[in-house]
Amino acid sequence: MTGLDSGDGLTMGDDFAIDSHKLIYHPERVAAWRASVDDWDKAKSVYPVYVEISPVGACNHRCTFCAVDYIGYQTRMLDLEMLDARLSEMGRLGVRSVMYAGEGEPLLHKQISEITEITYAAGIDVAFTTNGVAMTPAFRERALPKTTWIKVSLNAGTAATYSKVHRTKERDFDRVIDNLREAVRVRDGQNLKCTIGAQSLLLPENTHEMEALAELCRDDIGLDYLVIKPYSQHKFSDTHEYEGVDYSDLLRLEERLNKLSNEHFNVVFRAHTMRKHMEPESTRYNRCNATPYFWAYVMADGAVYGCSAYLLDSRFEYGNLNESSFQEIWEGEKRHQNWEYVRSKLDIRECRKNCRMDEINRYLFKLEKNNVSHVNFI
Repeated sequence: MTGLDSGDGLTMGDDFAIDSHKLIYHPERVAAWRASVDDWDKAKSVYPVYVEISPVGACNHRCTFCAVDYIGYQTRMLDLEMLDARLSEMGRLGVRSVMYAGEGEPLLHKQISEITEITYAAGIDVAFTTNGVAMTPAFRERALPKTTWIKVSLNAGTAATYSKVHRTKERDFDRVIDNLREAVRVRDGQNLKCTIGAQSLLLPENTHEMEALAELCRDDIGLDYLVIKPYSQHKFSDTHEYEGVDYSDLLRLEERLNKLSNEHFNVVFRAHTMRKHMEPESTRYNRCNATPYFWAYVMADGAVYGCSAYLLDSRFEYGNLNESSFQEIWEGEKRHQNWEYVRSKLDIRECRKNCRMDEINRYLFKLEKNNVSHVNFI
């Protein structure tokens, strides 16, 4: 488990390319982007590969690191009938995947199993990032067969630390462990293909528990992987508690944690992302090419954004699914204005460092600049 690039976008020990990107597997979409960089008439019909949807705005935790605390955990949720129509449309237009996560806890939506089923029926891959507390037996039985992967945010190896970081009762820790065990049991019992993992931010409060957490995930629960990743400061967050975390000394954990991987379980220690966290701004790409092309974000009130780092910023809001079709929104004037803004005015120093599209932007920047010598000698 050296973390070396294997040449296909993956690193050893990271079979899901979590610390990299998978846009290389969508060459037709990349080709459409390249042909439309300076042509809105072409750009307007380049649809996202991936959409993150927040089915509900409320959350049952108040994590110390929450990036979207500024939104306020509002009690609102997306309508099932509206989603049915919009998801069918997204599938026809070329959206390949939806991750249910967002500014709230997705499993709090009372119809989340039905939402999973209609997403799958639309030909769209389904995933969840969740805290796992509200993972009910009904969800496991109905949603797991239609789900590609589930990743649970589990930011400690003990109940005491978990309750402090997640700002919840200690009993939630045991509930999540039990829910994950049951999910693995259902998955294995029905021979389902759903990948089940966990992730933890590496924080001063929990660093000493990462090995114990990995062993818990591997031996007690039977998960497929544990991701350990650095904190990234959101520009709009109310919290700034971890803004100055220095990961240079924490990289030493990689070797110890990688030893806990085996043929059935991977520790994905995101050392590459941690090193990027410490890079000077000048070493990055100078323009965001991922927005407004390859992904989108839908808030719990139905608003469609081009980037999750700019939620509530009107410059990145394209329309609302409760009022318009996805095609009308994606090909509409507000996305056109954002396309112009991002390509000519956006200063990426305003952006969140190590954002979700960072690796994709690094890849697209290389393609755009074509500054590698002798590219035709493949």
